[in-house]
Amino acid sequence: MADQKASKYYPAEDEAQLKKARKTAHPTKYRASLAPGTVLILLSGRFRGKRVILLRQLSQGVLLITGPFKSNGVPLRRVNHRYVIATSTVVDVDGVDSEVLDRVSKDEYWAREQKESKGEDEFFKDGEAPQKKETDPQRIEDQKKVDKAVLGNIRKTPDLEAYLASSFSLRGNERPHEMVF
Repeated sequence: MADQKASKYYPAEDEAQLKKARKTAHPTKYRASLAPGTVLILLSGRFRGKRVILLRQLSQGVLLITGPFKSNGVPLRRVNHRYVIATSTVVDVDGVDSEVLDRVSKDEYWAREQKESKGEDEFFKDGEAPQKKETDPQRIEDQKKVDKAVLGNIRKTPDLEAYLASSFSLRGNERPHEMVF
């Protein structure tokens, strides 16, 4: 009976209990129209309105795309599949080096470098223009390899390069949900 005696100590506040997560991560279901080689229209971000080529579907709803950079200035990027419209135009992407695509598909490739924190002296400096960030030479090389293969296939189709270089936009009386792309 002595060991069943109530404790004299009670915490002032109850300890926080973790809430049970009701949602579980499900694998992303891509639309059937999002096949490698499909020409997409970007809907948001820095390159919104640009037409790009889908290279590969990555995990968690992310797509690997390219402009190609030489045509419209869009580099190799990852884009959420919710922010694209798929068109009926398809480009052959079989000639793209799979080794490069495998490297680019990994999350480590897209990780940002850690910035060293600014000290007080740098914070109060005036008038100095920030240094332009240099692009990693590996990324430039990867972009050139992908663009070379994709551009060769694009040039086989007449007017396709001009189509990719042009931007997509809507006028006041156009309704995107009624359009066929």
